[in-house]
Amino acid sequence: MNEYIIDGTESLGIEFGSTRIKAVLIDKDFNPIATGSYDWENKLENGIWTYSLDDVWSGLQNAYANLNNDVLSKFGVKIKKLSSIGFSAMMHGYLPFDKNGNQLAQFRTWRNTITADSAQKLTELFNFNIPQRWSIAHLYQAVLNNEEHVNDISFLTTLAGYVHWQLSGEKVVGIGEASGMFPIDSTTNDYDAEMMQQFNNLPEIAQLNWNLSDILPKVLNAGENAGNLTEEGALRIDPTGELEAGAIMCPPEGDAGTGMVATNSVRVKTGNISAGTSIFSMIVLDRMLSNVYEEIDMVTTPSGKPVAMVHCNNCCTDLDYWVSLFIEFSKLAGCELAKPQIYDMLYNTALNGDKNCGGLVSFNYFSGEPVTKLDSGRPLFVRSENSNFNLSNFMRTQIYSTMAALKIGMEILESENVNIDSLIGHGGLFKTEIVGQKLMAGAMNTPVAVMETAGEGGAWGIAILAKYAADSSAEPLEDYLDNKVFSRYKSSVIEPDEQDAIGFADYMQLYKKALAVEKSAVQNI
Repeated sequence: MNEYIIDGTESLGIEFGSTRIKAVLIDKDFNPIATGSYDWENKLENGIWTYSLDDVWSGLQNAYANLNNDVLSKFGVKIKKLSSIGFSAMMHGYLPFDKNGNQLAQFRTWRNTITADSAQKLTELFNFNIPQRWSIAHLYQAVLNNEEHVNDISFLTTLAGYVHWQLSGEKVVGIGEASGMFPIDSTTNDYDAEMMQQFNNLPEIAQLNWNLSDILPKVLNAGENAGNLTEEGALRIDPTGELEAGAIMCPPEGDAGTGMVATNSVRVKTGNISAGTSIFSMIVLDRMLSNVYEEIDMVTTPSGKPVAMVHCNNCCTDLDYWVSLFIEFSKLAGCELAKPQIYDMLYNTALNGDKNCGGLVSFNYFSGEPVTKLDSGRPLFVRSENSNFNLSNFMRTQIYSTMAALKIGMEILESENVNIDSLIGHGGLFKTEIVGQKLMAGAMNTPVAVMETAGEGGAWGIAILAKYAADSSAEPLEDYLDNKVFSRYKSSVIEPDEQDAIGFADYMQLYKKALAVEKSAVQNI
């Protein structure tokens, strides 16, 4: 294996998640052979959720160094050369630069809900839903706010697009990532030209120094060569100077696109649910929706097929805080239980709870939740005096809270008669076997599969896309994944339990009524 590592045929994927930067190295057969990670966290500064670009580079270098240490411990060598490399990150966001490459404003992440005015106006202008977190919504809001920097914008990109640009010199993004910046025309696999002209014709835009098409990154499809790692780029990843330049770079993609690849859900009528800090579903459509819905984002697969995306800002954060409380208690009680054991125990007890949670309800809103029309959040647990309050019901409630807002968006797709053969789950919610998968199947009333590769996540997905670019394959992405990647991997499927589905429907009735309590908490606390 040492000799194989030295020959530089491996592909590297690095994903900037909301709480962790993860690197995955894969061999010629797509097997993850080494990993490295680095924890980081966004900060609320001046009312904006952000990461500093200094943290981006220190985080990247630490994740890569940890990956290299893993390679050294397993194979006795360090990485010298790579065949290909890909970068992924949280989709959307706002990173504007001037003509000299200077950052003009704080990086504004997906988590911000400060663009309601611009999102609404653009949705009406385009007759196409523009979510608050999309780059175009942030850009137009900055214009409406008369922010001084807007006239000096020369380049606007996402976090993945920024890292790729710095390492390759290429101002490009993958089409899935691009679809979180501006609407895509899937017949041309490029930004929608008519909508772009409508935006440029707005009086407040027409008076600026730039045209939108000149400041957005170029759109590339999966499999296209998006440049090569430069010598300066190699040093930014590996300051020791051991990593050589020249690796092929695939188009940078968002975590939604890499999640679709990592779960082999890029074909029509397939879908996946990513459940971590945020939660979102991606359903590949066989036809366009009949109406515009502000709860449904229209994005694309990494190969440009239309996708209905239901994105919710909040998922496991509040659940993790509650589990941390039990971890703290276990230490106080002198129990020597590992953190994963406590997670498994608490998750599994949820299966013993009442199907409808016994009258308990929880809101996991650490930030605003556009699907339920809240621009900020307050974590909230509510029960009546005659609720069946016990640990099993409490934990079931916490898990249900992670998927309740998602269900509201999915109900719209149900009304549109969107066909879904199955959903594939991945992310932290599914780490404990069976529990999250079973409850999600009941909540969505659809079979939910979890693959044995689910733990590898988006970093593995972008590594696969990097290898796809290096292979220069003529196969469509769907066939490439079926024939070369997933033919060797197994998955487990759980069918929806009728009683779970009925119980979750009862819970949702209470959840929707209790939204008034959550709104009051936002207004008064």
